[in-house]
Amino acid sequence: MKILLPLDGSDVSLQAVRQVISLVRQGLQASVVLANVQEPAQLYEMVMAADPLLIERASAQAGAHALKAGEALLREADIPFECEVASGDPAHTLIDIVERYGCDMVVMGARDKGSLRSALLGSVSHEVLHAAKVPVMVIKPQEDA
Repeated sequence: MKILLPLDGSDVSLQAVRQVISLVRQGLQASVVLANVQEPAQLYEMVMAADPLLIERASAQAGAHALKAGEALLREADIPFECEVASGDPAHTLIDIVERYGCDMVVMGARDKGSLRSALLGSVSHEVLHAAKVPVMVIKPQEDA
């Protein structure tokens, strides 16, 4: 089974990594695609940058940085993984990654941003949940004890 694990550097995205590690330890045979999606540069950033490649490099570095902690956890657990840093609309880009890599499942964290904001804007996890043609496991943030 190939699992897409989108990471954004948040604690809840690392909780998703730990959930996959737990499933593998329970006997699930899986490999992982770690993904980070950087939103495209804003017009202001493009106008102010002396070199457009500078924005592209900074975006790629930010994406690679967001994957580091997940990579370390998977490496320690000896779970095979691939990495993808992409640019675009996060939900649509994640669906493209699912299809391109032939993923069988998505395990992703969901930030709790409140029901009103979620209803008005829609969250990435909500969009992926409804658009994906594969099962999606959404990890909620752990409540502080």
